[in-house]
Amino acid sequence: MTHDLDSALSGISGILVTPYDDEGEIAPERLAPILDRALGAGLHIPVVNGNTGEFYALTTDEACTMVREVAGLIADRALLLAGVGRGIRDACQLARASADAGAAALMIHQPPDPFVAPRGTVDYVKAVSDASGGLPIMLYLRNDAIGTKGIAELCSLEGVKGVKWATPNPIRLAEAIEACDPGITWVGGLAEVWAPTFYAVGARGFTSGLINVWPERSMAIHSALEASDYAKARALIAGMRAFEDIRAEELNGTNVTGVKAALQALGQDCGPTRPPSAWPLTDAQQAKLQDFLEANELTPAGIHA
Repeated sequence: MTHDLDSALSGISGILVTPYDDEGEIAPERLAPILDRALGAGLHIPVVNGNTGEFYALTTDEACTMVREVAGLIADRALLLAGVGRGIRDACQLARASADAGAAALMIHQPPDPFVAPRGTVDYVKAVSDASGGLPIMLYLRNDAIGTKGIAELCSLEGVKGVKWATPNPIRLAEAIEACDPGITWVGGLAEVWAPTFYAVGARGFTSGLINVWPERSMAIHSALEASDYAKARALIAGMRAFEDIRAEELNGTNVTGVKAALQALGQDCGPTRPPSAWPLTDAQQAKLQDFLEANELTPAGIHA
């Protein structure tokens, strides 16, 4: 089966959780039913080693194992976007492992180092690209302090296909789109809730953690936005917003907690999150989650759109 990378990147990037077993070790095989459901719903491109996958809680060896195992679980059903990052040597090691596993493209996490120069970031992206053998690149931008000029310089690098924009600044996004090559794909990186705002200034597609739990709703939101039916998209988002509100609590420290708690409730236990993520949900948060699941008839027996 053939897949078009440009189309996939401008669709939903489903950020997969990283499952753990009872001993706290990674258990990628637990993703099988989650992937089956998401791909069956039409997910455009799964993402391994993203932030919903607790990327910064994994060792580099664990992240390498995750990309290999997830690629095997997907087989030829979809293209795989592989997250890479951290220190330059770790990022290059993971880029090589991702290429060897058959990933279609890399999602390069913005370096979290406290001392990041714009020109140093250019060198970082070049080195990661070289290590992968030239895989296409999506930049994952969570801080736009680099400025429009710096963003344009990154987007001009060979192999850069686009940007996952994860800063709540649509004005800066519009400036960046105007400043960069029209061939760059701009993707909303703050999930469903921000997708209409980003669409309005030129982004297409969005990242999603909900895809692990309720892929049909994510796909319906995407379809509405692609049809420019903003009223329908807003209504669909209103029906899942309680889930995102739970994930945003405690300085976003329950972001992955909410997803994994929902999966537990649906009978697809992927283990707890690792510190410093919060675990488990508080009683009040768990009650909100249960209300959300019941209101939308999300049960272990099946997920309804």
